[in-house]
Amino acid sequence: MVFCLCGLPALAQQKLTLEDYEKEEYFIPMRDGVELFTAVYSPKDKSKKYPILMNRTPYSVRPYGEDSLRNRFGPSEYLMEDGYIFVYQDVRGRYMSEGLYDNMRPQINFENKKKQKEIDESTDTYDTIDWLLKNLDNDNGKVGQWGISYPGFYTAAGLISNHPALKASSPQAPIADFYFDDFHHRGAYTLSYFLATPVFGYQKDSLVKEPWYPMVDPGTPDGYQFYMDLGPLKNASKYYGEDNFFWQQLSEHPNYDEFWQKRNILPHLRNIDHAVMTVGGWFDAEDLYGPLSIYKTIEKHNPDATNMLVMGPWSHGDWARDRVAQTVGFVHFGDSISDFYQKNIEYPFFSHQLKGMPDPGLPEAYVFDTGLKKWRQFTAWPPAGVEATKWFLHDNEQLELENPDDSDIPYSEFISDPNKPVPYTDQTKIVFTPRAYMAGDERHAARRPDVLVFETEVLEEDVTLAGEILAHLMVSTSQTDADWVVKLIDVYPPDAPDYEGNPENIRMGNYHQLVRSEIMRGRFRNSFEEPEPFTPDEVTKVEFPLQDVLHTFKKGHKIQVQVQSTWFPLFDRNPQKYVENIFEADEDDFVKALHRVYHNPEYPSYLEVDLLKR
Repeated sequence: MVFCLCGLPALAQQKLTLEDYEKEEYFIPMRDGVELFTAVYSPKDKSKKYPILMNRTPYSVRPYGEDSLRNRFGPSEYLMEDGYIFVYQDVRGRYMSEGLYDNMRPQINFENKKKQKEIDESTDTYDTIDWLLKNLDNDNGKVGQWGISYPGFYTAAGLISNHPALKASSPQAPIADFYFDDFHHRGAYTLSYFLATPVFGYQKDSLVKEPWYPMVDPGTPDGYQFYMDLGPLKNASKYYGEDNFFWQQLSEHPNYDEFWQKRNILPHLRNIDHAVMTVGGWFDAEDLYGPLSIYKTIEKHNPDATNMLVMGPWSHGDWARDRVAQTVGFVHFGDSISDFYQKNIEYPFFSHQLKGMPDPGLPEAYVFDTGLKKWRQFTAWPPAGVEATKWFLHDNEQLELENPDDSDIPYSEFISDPNKPVPYTDQTKIVFTPRAYMAGDERHAARRPDVLVFETEVLEEDVTLAGEILAHLMVSTSQTDADWVVKLIDVYPPDAPDYEGNPENIRMGNYHQLVRSEIMRGRFRNSFEEPEPFTPDEVTKVEFPLQDVLHTFKKGHKIQVQVQSTWFPLFDRNPQKYVENIFEADEDDFVKALHRVYHNPEYPSYLEVDLLKR
């Protein structure tokens, strides 16, 4: 069912514009006495009651001053025009709010929340809602919240505030666990986020309206060379000293120890009693783990909650941007996709929950097929009725449904050289955070000798994957440590047409579109808490998920799997000689290694996927 915006009674009234809102600023006291700066935008017409829609952020609620208004309020213009009280808050320790900042502040247990001065992000959410309801005079008693990226985490933390007025929450691209989102992927450090480290690493010493943290100027547009010149991670001290507490946390806690574990929001997502719509992008390089994990955790532990998942063909936060053509990398997925989401999914969700508009009949899962390039609706995610299937790696670069037999060469091998790592893109660039590669062209990697390629024959019919992907590798290395990267790729036909606006230097014929990918730091193959070296030349199992997908490999395309051991500078280089802490590795710890991926009856390697039958 597609919700029709034109039928909403709310649109019978005159649409509100920026001029119809006024702004007030407050310092709202929390239970421990710390005051949080909060900007409230409300309709000037006080004859009506409006729901409160709140966004808590570490990135500033600018502009400051009651005479300075944002150029748009809320998640979209549709909601702004309909009339809400929009609340923006600088979280504890950021910009104009008091207190100390803590990255992914740990949750306290329920009993401690009853004590007046015990705080976490959920208690700050509760205290803010409570103050607003007592001090604003034109609210309707219902509160919603939303946020994208880090504000998505604060929304997720607010889920468990358990304030009775909280009726609707939408964590969007939320961080769930900093060890698996953003700055880490399965134990590997996301080196391409290095330049973002200052944003989260310095405490301010006063209330400020502008950024106070010093940024690094790399001095070159060539990210590959910049990070190679940086050398081992221990050399980062010339950029980040002891005053950058976040860098110290990253470098002092390479394993998934108590420091990271207590910052994981997932174990706390219990007793949720209001409507939740989690939103993410299939091509979100920053936060793909977060939305999928938060949705599934709520579903598992809160079976009676209204819980919905939306996944579109977006990069990080694209759904909130006003654009016609939706592209990621060099792939065009359609036009006005974000507008469709804002109008037909997000707007009716909040309107129903906060304004009492008719139930729009939204599905449990509203997800976009990134191969067919169209929306699909499911009653559950992953959808029911999928068929578990294994795609086996074979010799001669083949990817097949059958298990290898004795006629196959037992393994494929390559030399991995950390001093000549495989680039994650063939574009010369340096970025604050990477994005485009998530649907990027992988031809450059397929042609390297240190990347193994396995591929099907040309497909005779469409093949749709819906759900989780598990990589099961049987491997060995001549050294004592190794990273393993698996990439699932859609290979276009040789005569695939270009699209309107196609870059001149990129042709879609034989385009190798990255569909899903992940890295696994091999030392963590058995435990993220207690790493262990490889025994040289010993066949070893390495398993890891690649995250969910809804993608149709169309008739005439081919399915390809690439396996490699470096992915630079997206992720840091593994020395391949086991050291206790890679952040402390020396230059001479980085050594070449012979890696083997086995594909024989005794040691099969494969991808476990779920096929959606028509």
